Amino acid sequence: MPEYILILIRAVLAFFVLMAMTKLMGNKQISHLTFFDYVVGITIGSIAASLSSDQGIKILNGLVGILVWAIFPIVISLVNFKSYKFRRLTDGHPTVLVENGMILEQNMAQARLTTDELMLYLREKNAFQLADVEFAVLETNGNVSVLLKKDAQPVTAKMLNLAVKEEHAPRIVIMDGVIMQKTLQKLGFTAEWLLGEIRKQGAKNPEDVFLGQITSDGQLYVDLKQDKLKGKPVPAQQLMADELRKVQAMLEKLALGTRSRTAKTMYQKNVKRVKQLQSLLAPYLDSPPASKQETKQ
Repeated sequence: MPEYILILIRAVLAFFVLMAMTKLMGNKQISHLTFFDYVVGITIGSIAASLSSDQGIKILNGLVGILVWAIFPIVISLVNFKSYKFRRLTDGHPTVLVENGMILEQNMAQARLTTDELMLYLREKNAFQLADVEFAVLETNGNVSVLLKKDAQPVTAKMLNLAVKEEHAPRIVIMDGVIMQKTLQKLGFTAEWLLGEIRKQGAKNPEDVFLGQITSDGQLYVDLKQDKLKGKPVPAQQLMADELRKVQAMLEKLALGTRSRTAKTMYQKNVKRVKQLQSLLAPYLDSPPASKQETKQ
């Protein structure tokens, strides 16, 4: 068998083994890696590279080496959960760099940080003046956490004793022109309501929408596939029809969400009334707007 074929097979095998070991070790952002995690990652990558190209290394030996180095972090993380002292030994401990606006030079020397590096970290946290910093800590992953003084912190609604409406994560209901039916039903909206809403924003059908997202207050944000092409103004009749569909969808959602029989009955009755109104207005809402000459007559 040609040598390049063997290298190809070994490389593919090493790749899938690395993928499996990554899942086994768990996902972790690069910015959250400790020094020990960094060393383990480099070592496993080095073994995988040698296994791919060096035919003098037996495949089984390389796989055993990768497996051993992958198991090490798992065992150590389990011990870290049980022992604080062992966790301090492997991961280290946070180092206070600034306290009450004053730099702790001894801790800076221990962390091997220069003043320029410290100021760089502070500027990344929007702290341009040292006097504004109450507390700065060098974390075990190398990041610096900064606590600003009270008079330097941005004003929040809590500071002003303002009641703020609770906000939930927005949900995607259209992706690449495809309606997410399950998400839409879970939110209590219908496809008819969604179609009416996207038409208001210049789309003729869901295929024209690249991304559609419903916010926590029920508003729909639409990003069209062709953003530069603006749709024609939506006729007033169509807007009215869309609003009626929206009212119907909201009433149906309220009926599904309430536990009160009285409220549920009231919502359902009004749903029927809205449907009747839609039927009565359908001939007028579906017809094109009358011309000026017809209006004068």
